Amino acid sequence: MQTPEYIVVSLGGSLIAPLAGIDWRFLKKFRELIVKEVKNKKKFIIIAGGGNTARTYQTAAAKVTKLTADDQDWIGIHSTRLNAHLIKTIFRAYAHPRINKNPRTKADIREHFAHGESIMVAAGWRPGWSTDYVATILAERLGAKTVINLSNIKYACDKDPNKFKDAKIIKQTDWHTFRKIVGNKWDPGLNAPFDPVASKHAEELGLRVIIAEGKNIKNLEKIFKNEKFIGTIIE
Repeated sequence: MQTPEYIVVSLGGSLIAPLAGIDWRFLKKFRELIVKEVKNKKKFIIIAGGGNTARTYQTAAAKVTKLTADDQDWIGIHSTRLNAHLIKTIFRAYAHPRINKNPRTKADIREHFAHGESIMVAAGWRPGWSTDYVATILAERLGAKTVINLSNIKYACDKDPNKFKDAKIIKQTDWHTFRKIVGNKWDPGLNAPFDPVASKHAEELGLRVIIAEGKNIKNLEKIFKNEKFIGTIIE
């Protein structure tokens, strides 16, 4: 039997629910593309991020009391699970009915595809683990070689473009160079193109990570087809 092609997509929470509210127009287009690919026998692991939902709750809580890193993480984790429930709902006909919350359990992962399902929807697990890291673990468990990280940026940069006008875009780089940019320490409030802990594990696994703008659906389709696309490749 031919091994199915698993595609790991880390879907930024700010694509799902930006500050203006849930972007159902984007989700409709995203769903149409994924369903099209499913009909071509591809299987997907979609990990939902927390994005603005997490930051809104973290900011509100911090105005009331001092938050620990653990508090921040748990708010972020539950935000990813709320977003994941939304994603699971729009893919009801194709996805396993339960969200994956523990990427470490291999049997549990296989169960998500045991009855003809084409999509696993996953969310955050525990403090210290970003959804980027969850994506790398799930890729490892299912033998996927690439993680597609979708957010609201077209490319990763060598420094934060919101703070530095001389930031330069990165079209392709290696893990050693990229990890010098993002560092080695996880922070629940970190806003990085791919988090430090996930980057370390991706390098260890030899994973290829693509960072691209999620709202550009035509560009995402090019990524799925292995055609030339707009985005950053780290390998």
